[in-house]
Amino acid sequence: MNYDIIGDIHGHADALEALLVSLGYRHSAGAWRHLDRQALFVGDFIDRGPQQVETVNLVRRMVDAGAAQAVMGNHEFNAIAWFLPDPECPGEYLRKHHSTKYGDKNRMQHQAFLSAVEGTPLHEELVRWFMTLPVCLDLPELRLVHACWHGAALEHLRPHLTEDYCIKPETMTDATREPDDEAEKDTPEMTIFKAMEALLKGIEVPLPEPHTFRDKDGHERDRVRVRWWDNAAIDYRQAAMLPVEERASFPVTTIPEHALVGHDGGKPVFVGHYWLTGAPALLSDKVACVDYSVAKGGKLVAYRWDGEPTLEVSKLHWVRP
Repeated sequence: MNYDIIGDIHGHADALEALLVSLGYRHSAGAWRHLDRQALFVGDFIDRGPQQVETVNLVRRMVDAGAAQAVMGNHEFNAIAWFLPDPECPGEYLRKHHSTKYGDKNRMQHQAFLSAVEGTPLHEELVRWFMTLPVCLDLPELRLVHACWHGAALEHLRPHLTEDYCIKPETMTDATREPDDEAEKDTPEMTIFKAMEALLKGIEVPLPEPHTFRDKDGHERDRVRVRWWDNAAIDYRQAAMLPVEERASFPVTTIPEHALVGHDGGKPVFVGHYWLTGAPALLSDKVACVDYSVAKGGKLVAYRWDGEPTLEVSKLHWVRP
């Protein structure tokens, strides 16, 4: 089977349709299909864009028709947690709604989807469909996960997932329980929360004091995502997922051992999540990110995979919204 791996859509159904047309898919019997290819979606179908329900329905129909497979993104995970009541805190939800530590930020990030479905039966219907999305696909030829292929995290989660790598409903509570002590996030001990964070958001480490950086919104940060796929990225200066000039002052000190994930040199891995910009490129000859910020005026990107064990930059394909 040949695959088209498609990046984060974030409510931009028109861009997705344009991409599918350019890839040779045609709309037939209620779904977009290709004669001899299948689409693989890396998640993050919702939030930010203007066509929330249209996007989910388009992907859902393709999956139901066997024309696509899809994994869960952190935005689908957050949507589930926003909807599900917290069994340990009556009147609260697994993802807080109110003006607590994250309440306002949580609603702001999720507002586009809520504006489309909140208060309707469709809200629950779509959340239930999100629960059917696996956290990863481990196909014979390649692997797909939203942010990071992390073997130890998957091994820890395996008893808490279905046979198809979907989250069991009873797992959601522990998967959303952020440690009260910030330092607990950086201990090597694996938990359900840490494992889910790794798969759906990537690996983040604290910077040694006094180092910080400004994120894309101008906020000062003392924690940074790392280039988990790069086996040579072992110190802060190499590993920080920032432009070269921004990490040039970081120390040549080894990052925590549990953050050294790497790639095993086997199957290619495809991810989204990272809001890349500029000309689409490969992360390595074995790892590709297909998220190029369509929700911020960037590109909707696909990788056309035809069985090659080593990835080729010429196989990246994209459209603009």
